Amino acid sequence: MANKKIYKTESGELVYGVMAEFANPAELSHAAEKVRDAGYTKWDVYSPFPVHGMEEAMGMKQTNLPILVAIMGLSGATIGFLFQYFVRHLAYPIVHQAKPTDSWQVLIPVTFEFGVIFTAFSALLGMFVINGLPRWNHPLLRKDRFLGVSDDRFIIAIEAADEKFDAQGVKTMFEKAGATAVELVTEEADKPKVKAAH
Repeated sequence: MANKKIYKTESGELVYGVMAEFANPAELSHAAEKVRDAGYTKWDVYSPFPVHGMEEAMGMKQTNLPILVAIMGLSGATIGFLFQYFVRHLAYPIVHQAKPTDSWQVLIPVTFEFGVIFTAFSALLGMFVINGLPRWNHPLLRKDRFLGVSDDRFIIAIEAADEKFDAQGVKTMFEKAGATAVELVTEEADKPKVKAAH
């Protein structure tokens, strides 16, 4: 495994990456294609609304979350069914409503609910894990230009953790792609804790 480069500014701040603003969704999509074609892997696009075709422009692959959710949902339904069967037929075989203890039809509602609850929690927790959440603070949130992304800004950010990252090369690529502004984004340095006066 190659050594991971650590980029710092002249003042010693860790570099998170480089972000660029684009004028409209078409330019954003065109720039995303250029970033994808350049071979970058640790980058993302931010816009105030979904941009049609952006997944293809970014070269995004299908997530494995649906497979995880399906496996967990079926596992939950199986556990629910087997638990009920054990309790009703083997552990406490009590005849209810003149039905045999091994009647599977009465087990369907709880089996369904077990499947639903396992599916819901695996989807939620899987989404958190895959997206690296929760992240309480993100370096981009300290940039005023980025805060406008929920209103009318279109931004691409490439992380310094990318193997191909070179701040000057990224800046040049963004400028050639038509960026209206390019900024270096730094990580927040750990601030020394101030002791309270006694």
